[in-house]
Amino acid sequence: MTTAPNFDEVIKRHGTHSVKWDMMEQFYGVPAQDGIAMWVADMEFRPPHCVQAAVEGMARHGVYGYFGDERDYLTAIRWWMQARHGWDVPAEAIFTTHGLVNGTALCVDAYTAPGDAVMLMTPVYHAFARVIRAAGRTVTECPLTLTEGRYSFDTRDWDAQVTPQTRMLILCSPHNPGGRVWTVEELQAVADFCIRHDLILVSDEIHHDLIYPGQKHTVMPLAAPQVVDRLVMMTATTKTFNIAGSHSGNVIVLNPDLRAKFAARMNALGISANSFGLFMATAAYSPEGAAWVDALMTYLDENRRLFDEGVNAIPGLRSMPLEATYLAWVDFSGTGMSPAEFIDRVQKGARIAANHGATFGLGGETYLRFNLAAPRAQVAEAVARLQAAFADLQ
Repeated sequence: MTTAPNFDEVIKRHGTHSVKWDMMEQFYGVPAQDGIAMWVADMEFRPPHCVQAAVEGMARHGVYGYFGDERDYLTAIRWWMQARHGWDVPAEAIFTTHGLVNGTALCVDAYTAPGDAVMLMTPVYHAFARVIRAAGRTVTECPLTLTEGRYSFDTRDWDAQVTPQTRMLILCSPHNPGGRVWTVEELQAVADFCIRHDLILVSDEIHHDLIYPGQKHTVMPLAAPQVVDRLVMMTATTKTFNIAGSHSGNVIVLNPDLRAKFAARMNALGISANSFGLFMATAAYSPEGAAWVDALMTYLDENRRLFDEGVNAIPGLRSMPLEATYLAWVDFSGTGMSPAEFIDRVQKGARIAANHGATFGLGGETYLRFNLAAPRAQVAEAVARLQAAFADLQ
């Protein structure tokens, strides 16, 4: 019998080559000895036992050669998508990349040319814009609208931003950093926009298993079947099971012509899978993995409640209600402070490293993003520090 996960366990990560903990002083000036790392989007939890057992099995065998025979791996992906999302994925449509930032870069490389434009709904995951610009393409930002404290959009507002150079739209579903689970109607509107303007739609759904009670995520192929011929889906085990260091991701391309283009770019760049990632993903996409995710979301739901209640009690701060992800998006505009002022209070006063909102694009300037996937005591300590750092406002 598998032991129930202990999400309250404090696991020391200093000195383990953790970007999140070992680099926060360099990047944010937050002291390593007593700072709290709440920036990088990985969790403070061990993955389910089945994943650990897969790695230990590799270690016992002791030979780390090239991975072959992907049948079990592909079967696990297909089982998960059908069991958890009701989506029947053909095995031949699945490509394995070195994570989904790599997957995004490959999509940009395969389906656009230097000088082309790619549309983003901002604020949005910062790596999208980074890889687009690094590839010599242009980023077109379509700012989201704040409606009653949550993000929404109207695709009619985007029409004027389409140019003859626009080739692609990248959607973050569920949304990072705002935590929105887009409705079927919203997803259909995005799909119809892409059809209307002859755009490739890349739907990054890496957070689609991290959904809170009362919410329902619908994968794009089911929400808008009309867009399948121009759709590239991106999913992964890495965020769901806290195995981001395995650098594996699934890029799923249903259209055979788009599939051939993607395969050609992977072949040209010599990309092949990491065996550790494939063993871990195969183990994770299982009934044991599913039970672990259900327990995780129950735990994170209480972290979300604790954080929002404490932060929203601080005058001038507002944490956007999370429908998905473990990434809280906090607006500091009500304080009347400049970004430099409230960032200084968080980093120097509260000794917390959080992502700066401006890096997520237009609309993010007055925000910070906080990672809540940590033992509850750490979240409670972060709330107490934030309340102390802004005590003069209360």
